[in-house]
Amino acid sequence: MPVIAVIGAQWGDEGKGKVVDLLAEKAGVVARFSGGDNAGHTVINPYGEFRLHLIPSGIFYPYTVAIIGNGVVINPAVLLDEIAQLNQCGVNTTRLFISDRAHLIMPYHILLDRLEEESRAGKAIGTTGKGIGPAFADKAARLGIRIGDLLDKETFLERLRFILDYKNTILTKIYGASPLSLDEVYAQYCQYGERLAARIRETDIMLEEALNRDELVILEGAQGTLLDPDFGTYPYTTSSSPLASSGCLGAGISPTRISRILGVFKAYCTRVGSGPLPTELKDETGDLIRERGHEYGTTTGRPRRCGWFDTVVARLSTRINGFTGAAITRLDVLNALPRLKICVGYRLNGKSVDYFPSNITTLEKCQPIYEELEGWQAPISDIRQYEQLPAQARQYIARLEELISCPVNIISVGARREQTIIKTPVI
Repeated sequence: MPVIAVIGAQWGDEGKGKVVDLLAEKAGVVARFSGGDNAGHTVINPYGEFRLHLIPSGIFYPYTVAIIGNGVVINPAVLLDEIAQLNQCGVNTTRLFISDRAHLIMPYHILLDRLEEESRAGKAIGTTGKGIGPAFADKAARLGIRIGDLLDKETFLERLRFILDYKNTILTKIYGASPLSLDEVYAQYCQYGERLAARIRETDIMLEEALNRDELVILEGAQGTLLDPDFGTYPYTTSSSPLASSGCLGAGISPTRISRILGVFKAYCTRVGSGPLPTELKDETGDLIRERGHEYGTTTGRPRRCGWFDTVVARLSTRINGFTGAAITRLDVLNALPRLKICVGYRLNGKSVDYFPSNITTLEKCQPIYEELEGWQAPISDIRQYEQLPAQARQYIARLEELISCPVNIISVGARREQTIIKTPVI
């Protein structure tokens, strides 16, 4: 069976949770490989409506193993709360496991995240304030604490004492904040370790064993390609790579194992927080899309900025991820619009360009070049066959396929699992 990576192709919030929930029925393992609880996947299925922040969206199937990979940073309090909420709704979470190499979000990470954002004043990045960036920074600086460290309390205490002394110096002398108590942090995280101990495993070995049994493995991405710290709208990005290539590193499998890469696109663009969004609509159309699509952050609740589908972004995303197929979500949100626009290029300094500039200042000068199509102005949420979509909707999908040079496999026409059209099979 193949390994399928499911990747956000825009600025995140594309609907990866629904796509993974749909595909996971046939999977042996679903592994989350990046990000932290700054990500949010909304899933609606027979169990109810869920907003998952750390647990993979494959958790709802009785035989699918859910893995939080080594590339994820974990706030144990958030994870335990999420487990409890699932259990209360009758979801079995005994098949959830955590890589012993996954790094922990500590209290000082959350404090520093918020203090650093406040210090930027008008130049704030717009982080979620959940400590994700500082945790990844510590991982790279070799100052991180991994969840496997909680299993050895003596070693954990020794490491925490050294790191906390350093962090308290920053908190008190740079930001004038109160220091954190070693005893309190140590006691709290020891409790977390005791509650999570049975789930902490060498998950890369579990993945290898699943592949050797010829089981389908799904790598679940978080955030979106344009938030990648290398290829996204830096510095308005996230702190770990959401690209398909990071699925290997963040889960612990060989790149040669991945056979299919599914890019998830909204039928329009959105982003939360600061940073460029070339096709942003600051008018009634943008407001209409936001309200019809309920475009408010799953994690933060912040209103998302909305814009037309940007094929310059999509081509970059397709190229650097190597998409073998695409899922188009939220197509039903466009039902009410009489005319639709697709960005096919940018105008920069009087010239037409078809590439995505790496420099933010240059990107902010880009004006979208639009191609206009006729809308369908008809409900489509009950349609399950591609051929039954209105001709204008099929024309819209076909034009996207042509412009991004990637076939569309899945079309989502509503939030529920069953509100899906399989144009061509993924598996």
